[in-house]
Amino acid sequence: MTHDVPLTPRRQPELAPATPPLTTLDALRAQGVPAATARRRCRPGGPWQMPLPGVVLLHAEPPDGHELLRAALLYTGEADAADGRAVITGRAALAVHGLTSAGPPAALRRVDVLVPHTRRLRSVGPVGILRTARLPRARRVGGLPVAPVARALADALLHPGPGADASAAAHRLLPALNEAVRLGLCEPRSVIAELEHSGGLDEPAVARAVEGLLAAGRPVAEELLFHMVRQGALPDPCWNVGLWLPDGPFLGHVDAYWPEASVALLLDTRLPRQRGTAPTPEEAEAARREATLRGLGVTVVRVAPRALHASWRRQATAV
Repeated sequence: MTHDVPLTPRRQPELAPATPPLTTLDALRAQGVPAATARRRCRPGGPWQMPLPGVVLLHAEPPDGHELLRAALLYTGEADAADGRAVITGRAALAVHGLTSAGPPAALRRVDVLVPHTRRLRSVGPVGILRTARLPRARRVGGLPVAPVARALADALLHPGPGADASAAAHRLLPALNEAVRLGLCEPRSVIAELEHSGGLDEPAVARAVEGLLAAGRPVAEELLFHMVRQGALPDPCWNVGLWLPDGPFLGHVDAYWPEASVALLLDTRLPRQRGTAPTPEEAEAARREATLRGLGVTVVRVAPRALHASWRRQATAV
């Protein structure tokens, strides 16, 4: 593993203009502007435009990403989205969260919005409407309701946009996943759990992409582990080693091993198992090997990457 990847700071989320020049036909009508007048002003060459049905942009310049985000919420009829009935997701949500790899919100050209499955809205132009029975609790960032990072990544993979597939989307999302793991915002397994809840793992292209997500997240987790050892002033362990009994069976690989203290550390990047389901043969074999190690007096510590980022001092103390 390499140890020269810095724990980069998170870009501060951009704030949208305080008063975006956006309104709706209904709001204009309430202010005394007839719908016919508003539509006439939105014709080509006019001072206004209508980027989405019923949504009026009060200038003729192309909308920037901030305006597109607000316009998408106006289109759903949830301008303030105070009750969480419209939630920005996908790559747009990642940009709003401040992930540099997703680009700045001002540069967005597409916005996906989650709405309850009972709504009859349709996708139009640059706005994708994703109806769902699992509407997440929105996080308010810069005044906008956005999906948690794991859900946003999963939706970006499942709904890559016109002309794209899951494999291409996964390749584009790897930098965002790595950044999210490094910043402690989510883990690959939480993204995959979201995909499983959505039934996305049944699609072959998504299932193949998942393998890449798991592989991509591990180097970042290893960097976090090295950071914990270095900053926690722990003795240098043996990295990524296999353990055997003398002239005996193989006991398994561990991510770090301190032979003097008989402590083995494993990065817990496993998928969360749904309640009531039996362990897979691989999980059962791993549990058997861990039990054997403990029986031999080896202390086995499992650490999730997110825990390393959130509280590496506590994890170092535990080790």
